[in-house]
Order: sequence, then C-alpha cells, then structure tokens
Amino acid sequence: MTMSEQLAREVERRAAGPTAALLERLAEHLGGQAGAAAVYGASVERDGVTVVPVAKVTWGLGVRGATKTTSEDSEPRGGGGVMVAPLGYIEIARGEARFRPIRDPMMLWGAGSLLVAAGLSAWLVLGGLRRLIRG
Repeated sequence: MTMSEQLAREVERRAAGPTAALLERLAEHLGGQAGAAAVYGASVERDGVTVVPVAKVTWGLGVRGATKTTSEDSEPRGGGGVMVAPLGYIEIARGEARFRPIRDPMMLWGAGSLLVAAGLSAWLVLGGLRRLIRG
C-alpha cells in the first residue's frame, strides 16, 4: 500500500468517526427546526387569500473532535445556532401570487442618517475648498 493510499484510508477512518456523526446529528436537528414556519407560523388562509411567511434562515455549526481515546473528555462536543429574519410574505389571491416585502424602519433611519452625514461632509469639504481657492 502506498503512502497516499494509507493517508486516504486514515482520512476516511477519521471522517467516519464520532465527530462526523455528531455534526450530522446537529445539522439534522437544526435544519429540521429552522424555517419561517417554525418562527412565524404556518401559512394562513382567510376569505380566499392565503398568506405565506417568507424569512431568511441562517444557521451554523461547530464541532470539537475527540483528541484522547481513554479519558472522559474523549467524546466530541458541538453546538449550533439558528437566526431567522423576516423578509416578507407571499399573498396568494384570485390565482395570482405577489411577494410583499417587510421594510425595517431602523434601516430607513440608518439610510437617512447616512445621507445627512454625507451631505454635511460634502458641504464642509466644498466650503473648505472654496476658501482655499479664494485665498
């Protein structure tokens, strides 16, 4: 058996170990619970109009592999987290579907503040340049 074959076999052996199994269980558990319906509820139908929530779901996992084979701390440890943010909803009525975004008012305040700051900065810079040119 060549060195590269031995290395490939060792990588496969380690990848199929308890750390990989833990990572797979975490992904199944978090992935099964992460979604717009889990946070905002299932779609609602009323008076011929169906509303389906739409969300951005972000999730991450982390696993620490086992390093020792004889101690109590030899089991892999891991965890994960999920973040769900509303994007809007789909409104289905009379055979037509429309996406209705949900606007975040804080984003509008942030954008407005940025525009005011940019305008004030431009006014100050242009005023300074004007004074330099006039001497």
